[in-house]
Amino acid sequence: MLQRSKLPLIVDIKRNSLEDGPGIRSVVFFKGCPLRCMFCHSLETQEPWVEIAFSSKECIKCGKCADTCPNGAIDVDFLGRIHRDKCVRCGECTITCPGNGLRLIGTYYQVEALTEILLRDLSYYRYSGGGVTLSGGECTIYPDYVGSLLISLKAKAVHIVLETSGYFEYNTFKQKILPYIDLVYYDIKIADPRAHNKYIGKPNQRILKNFCRLIKEKRVEVRPRIPLVPGITATRENLSAIVGFLCEAGADDVTLLPYNPMGIEMAVNLGRQKPHIPEGFMKPDEEREVYSMFRTILGEKKKMGAVLVS
Repeated sequence: MLQRSKLPLIVDIKRNSLEDGPGIRSVVFFKGCPLRCMFCHSLETQEPWVEIAFSSKECIKCGKCADTCPNGAIDVDFLGRIHRDKCVRCGECTITCPGNGLRLIGTYYQVEALTEILLRDLSYYRYSGGGVTLSGGECTIYPDYVGSLLISLKAKAVHIVLETSGYFEYNTFKQKILPYIDLVYYDIKIADPRAHNKYIGKPNQRILKNFCRLIKEKRVEVRPRIPLVPGITATRENLSAIVGFLCEAGADDVTLLPYNPMGIEMAVNLGRQKPHIPEGFMKPDEEREVYSMFRTILGEKKKMGAVLVS
């Protein structure tokens, strides 16, 4: 049994998913990511530690949280409810909250416990051609834990999908994780190194190099994905550069992911600064315009297949 301090936090386990790989799947969202994407729609998975989210929509202003907090960090009249500089994230307020106004984000699971939960749906995986998808955050920052989990799942022949940003140490990944996965969804967001550093928080050389190695070694199926963010990733210059890279690397297809602005609300709930990004989903005509532009780019570069996810 691993000590709790050595376990990764799990944000959520989404069962019966039809959106994160083939068939019916269970999706495990790990907490912790080396990147800081300005347009991240899952901000609660960025930091590797426990966090407390406050939703003003769910709060009934009963005041029980303020009475419970041992550090006086909660003020019912304060817009953000929690004075983050005083909060030690003990979670007492979330236990007292009678609704969903306050929520503790992050739960520890021993490998054995998480395996047991995921195998509850084994019959659904087998019947539908589904399995387990590891997402995040970035699960590859926990290679020992993930490797142990995958060995347990593979003992039952569970199909494994890995969703990754590509920012990992390749040799460790190759040794401890790669042998047990069947499909990789690999996000490539921005081609220009300086723009990548500005919007993602890290250079992109490692991401691009790891992608090329995975494609070249052909040990697992790799499906690149491009999230569409208006004015940032969904530009002709960026999409053209990414397609050029994918063609040179030998990729056969690419998936476009429409913009998701849900990270804006989560930033507020976590007491962080509201990001300066588009606040609404892309309109149908905007999506059609981007898809049309992308098909033109594909035609110019190569007859690469494209999957447009709506």
